Amino acid sequence: MIDWDDVRYFLAAARGGSVRAAAARLGVNHSTVLRRITQLEERLGAQMFEKLPSGYRLTAAGEEVLELAAQMEASSHQLETRVLGRDQSVRGLLRVTLTPILATHLLMPDFADFARLHPDIEMEILSSGELANLTNREADVAIRVVYDRQTLPLNLHGLKGPELFGGVYISRDRLAASRAGTPDPIRWIVISMHGIPDWASGGEVRTTGVPFRVTDAGAEIAAVRQGLGITTLPCFVGDPDPLLVRVPGTELHMYGTLWLLTQGETRKTKRVRLFTDFVSHRLAAYASLLAGLSTRDD
Repeated sequence: MIDWDDVRYFLAAARGGSVRAAAARLGVNHSTVLRRITQLEERLGAQMFEKLPSGYRLTAAGEEVLELAAQMEASSHQLETRVLGRDQSVRGLLRVTLTPILATHLLMPDFADFARLHPDIEMEILSSGELANLTNREADVAIRVVYDRQTLPLNLHGLKGPELFGGVYISRDRLAASRAGTPDPIRWIVISMHGIPDWASGGEVRTTGVPFRVTDAGAEIAAVRQGLGITTLPCFVGDPDPLLVRVPGTELHMYGTLWLLTQGETRKTKRVRLFTDFVSHRLAAYASLLAGLSTRDD
């Protein structure tokens, strides 16, 4: 019989284009991937890859195996999720994927409350920049901002949450200094991969000089607090911050709608149902904050 683990290594190499990429994805060393692929080739009596300077390219046999291997993977996931869906225990692992800014600036207190209510559920919060894939069982629940509902995969089950808005923010001290005529330049602070959004304007504040670029939201928030310039932030980040204020004359922008997403039979487990019910109620309570309607009095 073909070892399913060998097939997993083959799929990772085929999708990643190299043994190195497959090793990184699977968390193993280079030699393990090579050994597994060699075992599969020996079992099937055919070469799966052609090694090129640019990476690994599937042979004709490899192309045929890839299609069947993907079907095996889908069947494996279906088997796993169906069995998992019958699990009604409030013990065990619960993996939640969301963006870092939602985790650190909005929902971590709620996750803590949930963990206290259900101490036997082992929570794993996956708050990296790259969201985990529900279909591949990399997470049980995803909390995502979705601009167009039609883009949601058909195999995902969704609970619709509040709409999320953003605005343009500056530090209170820097705005006061600008109004007083301080000559220091006011720059746009941008996350390098995004740049200045099309919808954003400087409003009353005139920006000068080159942008100040950062690579993550944490650095972006720290930079605007330090008075380096103006930036766009979700309202749930900018409005509660006592050091920040919206730039006068600017408009809010809708980023999208928050959705709680689950996949297949996974959503039927008690752990997932408890969590999605809990978080959906908490998100509903944040609707005004997320929409930018609950600002402080100046």
